[in-house]
Amino acid sequence: MPPVKPMLAKSVAKIPPGMHYEAKWDGFRAIVFRDGDEVELGSRTGKPLTRYFPELVVALKERVPERCVLDGEIVIARGGRLDFDALTERIHPADSRVRMLAEKTPASFVAFDLLALDDHSLLDVPLTDRRALLERALSGVSAPVHLAPATTDVEVAHRWFEQYEGAGLDGVVAKPLDLRYRQDERVMFKIKHERTADVVVAGYRFHKSGPVVGSLLLGLYDDRGALQHVGVSAAFAMKKRAELVEELEPLRMEDVTGHPWAAWGEEAAHETARLPGAPSRWSGKKDLSWVPIRPERVAEVAYDHMENGARFRHTARFRRWRPDRTPESCTYAQLEEPVRYDLAEILGAKEDGH
Repeated sequence: MPPVKPMLAKSVAKIPPGMHYEAKWDGFRAIVFRDGDEVELGSRTGKPLTRYFPELVVALKERVPERCVLDGEIVIARGGRLDFDALTERIHPADSRVRMLAEKTPASFVAFDLLALDDHSLLDVPLTDRRALLERALSGVSAPVHLAPATTDVEVAHRWFEQYEGAGLDGVVAKPLDLRYRQDERVMFKIKHERTADVVVAGYRFHKSGPVVGSLLLGLYDDRGALQHVGVSAAFAMKKRAELVEELEPLRMEDVTGHPWAAWGEEAAHETARLPGAPSRWSGKKDLSWVPIRPERVAEVAYDHMENGARFRHTARFRRWRPDRTPESCTYAQLEEPVRYDLAEILGAKEDGH
């Protein structure tokens, strides 16, 4: 019965040998509960996702065993690759809009683990046995429900790591072969792409604990010469947070007049760009106010990959200041573009990885 907390992964630098490997999907983690005509989609936080994906409820009733619990990922594909933006649009309070988007941008469910089948809990069953049961349970399953490709060949995993990013995937997950399902514990391993970019620091938000930097607001210049907000860098020791306030004080602006993101307060601006201070369906009442600074400092940050080629998908990691770089040189042109790879090739792959 819901809620069940999904098993988690910790980051490692390299793909470990001798394990079970899967692609790392970039979507909404979801635990599917089906009991006859009842279907519930549980999120990682335990909150239900069911009402936001009515088309998946119908598909799951038609395609998965009558009584089961599945672990997997809800994704949306457009143009042969995953589209996380389209996925976030589905979390909307208006039922009419949810149903409209269910037809316009239907979601898929990619199953990669089986937690219960019929009357049997499988939480204490080793991964290799759970995988065999999952493959039998979803034998011949059809879109929009998919069985995640998996392999025990580390060389195949390395190939997936290089190729699948072109379809919008996030890396590779490695799982010990005898792993039991351990809720809310980081017992799997995730290997993600990391690249670096030189970005303009154009503002910051205060930390929730007080008047120290919580996150730096990062920008890149597009081909029109406009500074686009591409994400944040937020992981700093408390001492560093205090030092950053002092370091950036000479660049602090009294107001946003003349700042490239001066339009952040105009609601219409957020329809075409994600600017600092934008209202968010995820953050609720969270304070999104920010401190503008003159966009004159350049920082090198590490990132995993870009979302739709426009912004960092995850929080970027601060590496160092780059006083040798000019802000104007920080453009999208420096970013490495992964080779395109069709998502259909992944979802149609044989489960042995070949």
